[in-house]
Amino acid sequence: MSLSFSPALPSIVARLRAAGCVFAEDEARLLVSAARTPAELDDMVDRRACGLPLEHVLGWAEFCGLRLVVDPGVFVPRPRSEFLVRQAAALARPGAVVVDLCCGSGALGAALAAAVGPIELHSVDVDPAAVRCARRNLATAGGRVYEGDLYAALPTALRGRVDVLVASPPYVPTGAIGLLPPEARVHEPQVALDGGADGLDLVRRVVAGADDWLTPDGHLLVETSESQARETADAVARAGLAARLTHDEELDATTVIGTRPRPARRADQRAAAPVT
Repeated sequence: MSLSFSPALPSIVARLRAAGCVFAEDEARLLVSAARTPAELDDMVDRRACGLPLEHVLGWAEFCGLRLVVDPGVFVPRPRSEFLVRQAAALARPGAVVVDLCCGSGALGAALAAAVGPIELHSVDVDPAAVRCARRNLATAGGRVYEGDLYAALPTALRGRVDVLVASPPYVPTGAIGLLPPEARVHEPQVALDGGADGLDLVRRVVAGADDWLTPDGHLLVETSESQARETADAVARAGLAARLTHDEELDATTVIGTRPRPARRADQRAAAPVT
């Protein structure tokens, strides 16, 4: 539908603004451009005004310049995760073996494949709806998506072969879930949000298992919050990886990077466990 066929645009903006949509004008234009009929537009506006995430209404999200499918009930990729992608892309090379844990819609893997070039991509999520969505988004990149619990879902042949392992696991403390916007706490799966009592349950499990899967000089990149970054980095160092923190103020994004040392350095690395 062209904007010229939507004289109701101002009223749509007013409806969205009244529903609390901060970017009502931008959202109205997206809805108008996506709707095929006036009836479909009205339905889409109603669903958005009732609190459904815009990406679920549209059926897609923009991430790292890509338009990715986001099915209802699937975690919506956040702009802050683009920082993790940039960090990972700087460490990966064409042909690299890349694993994405807690992959959700598959956004990280899709963006990495687009940025780096051909990679051997393996993605995992425990949520069947996310797995179905990720398979659609990663089909053109040749990515393989597994349903299961973190490393247990991966083929054992990948042990020691992973060049870059990325993860944006749930890191919201259980007690803070109720403070999230309704879009997240009502319409996104709890399993994609709840990180346990301190928010780091899944983060610790990802970190603890990484060493067995990374190649020497392979990299683990974990998204977390700024307040949890130091504890996450300490866990990475205790796991025998050289840890460093990276942060982007504009996106309010924090990534902890761990690098697996070569075998000759491992004993010294575990003893020193530096964090920079």
